[in-house]
Amino acid sequence: MPELNFLTAHDRMHKKRSFQLMVKPFGPVCNLNCNYCYYLEKENIYEEKKNVPAKFRMTDEVLEKYIHDYIISQPGEEVMFTWQGGEPTLLGVDFFRKALKLQERHGQGRKLSNTLQTNGTMVNDEWAEFFAENNFLIGVSIDGPAEVHDHYRTFPSGKGSFAKVMNTVRLFHKYNVKFNTLTVVNDRNSKIPLRVYRFLKDIGSKYMQFIPIVERIADDPNVKLKLVANDYKEKTWVTEESVEPEDWGKFLVKIFEEWVRIDVGDVFVNYFDNTLAPYVGENPSLCTMRSVCGDGLVMEHNGDVYSCDHFVYPQFLLGNIMNESMEEMSKSDVQLKFSLDKRDTLPKECRECEFLKMCGGDCPKHRFVETDNGEMITYLHDGFLHYFEHVDKYMKIMAEELRNKRPPANIMNTFPEKERRRLLQRSKYKL
Repeated sequence: MPELNFLTAHDRMHKKRSFQLMVKPFGPVCNLNCNYCYYLEKENIYEEKKNVPAKFRMTDEVLEKYIHDYIISQPGEEVMFTWQGGEPTLLGVDFFRKALKLQERHGQGRKLSNTLQTNGTMVNDEWAEFFAENNFLIGVSIDGPAEVHDHYRTFPSGKGSFAKVMNTVRLFHKYNVKFNTLTVVNDRNSKIPLRVYRFLKDIGSKYMQFIPIVERIADDPNVKLKLVANDYKEKTWVTEESVEPEDWGKFLVKIFEEWVRIDVGDVFVNYFDNTLAPYVGENPSLCTMRSVCGDGLVMEHNGDVYSCDHFVYPQFLLGNIMNESMEEMSKSDVQLKFSLDKRDTLPKECRECEFLKMCGGDCPKHRFVETDNGEMITYLHDGFLHYFEHVDKYMKIMAEELRNKRPPANIMNTFPEKERRRLLQRSKYKL
């Protein structure tokens, strides 16, 4: 099993494990107050710093330790640094200039790259020029047109952030900054999939990440973290911002129907690319669709390392880089169990499903719906099943094209030319 080459004690002792470490250099600190955000309340883990943003700033000591140790922990020649938050641009450009100098100092001749996820509200010409000059790949969080984006993605005052984000997109085009978009699919924008998709195309997004928001909130008002992990057994309810399973499936299908006719090879959608991978004998790169997970760890501002970005809870703390090796944490028994639990706790319904190789059973965080035999299945099960059943015949055609060393975009030629022309005329979103 190539995904788990760290399984045996010998392998874990003598071999490096390939893993990614997402870093939160300013912790959960953010200038927005998005209704559905699962990360803002993580400040409650660090109660002594709560409501004092400056205390969440990563120190120079932690920054250098992270950069040095992360480089030497990676088995390949290429090392990617992933910066997230909270909102990392709140730290200022000079923080990242310092990070680049440290990368150069400790680089050991490796090929280093940087990605950064931003809410797009703090970017100005200086930031855009910095990103372009240093070849950063930027993820911009945008949920679609103003009427849906501004409903949840607001400043503490309640004012929407859409105008600021669009200004950032314009700056990225001006300075030729490489960017993709991350869209949180919620109870509102899930109702207008084509408007969202066409909007993203028209602002120049060629790579789209769609992330379904599914969160449970504890009924107990005294819990420290109200948005709970999947191991929480007390009474909960699904937040109103969460996407409905049926809407999630329809959202993907509607967009796929347009994409497969006019955009294959030009626009890349995370779920579509990863669905195709198993049809040609490859593993999906998207962690929620892999058979096991655990190779995407997250580090908080003070060096605390957790099993995953969606499992930043005390029970999933692996250690701290200031006194433990991040490589050893990534290969620890605790992380190994976390990795295998994704596969080993699958319900019978998933184990017997013809689409398991494509789906992977979804993220364990979403497995809180009880089946008839008492096992736990993903909340989004019905939506995913609708999607996988719908795209199966198309994926088989594209896989056959790839096997014959032909571009999968050839699938677009199987649709009537009049239909495609008509769709091309309608596919523009009026900005």
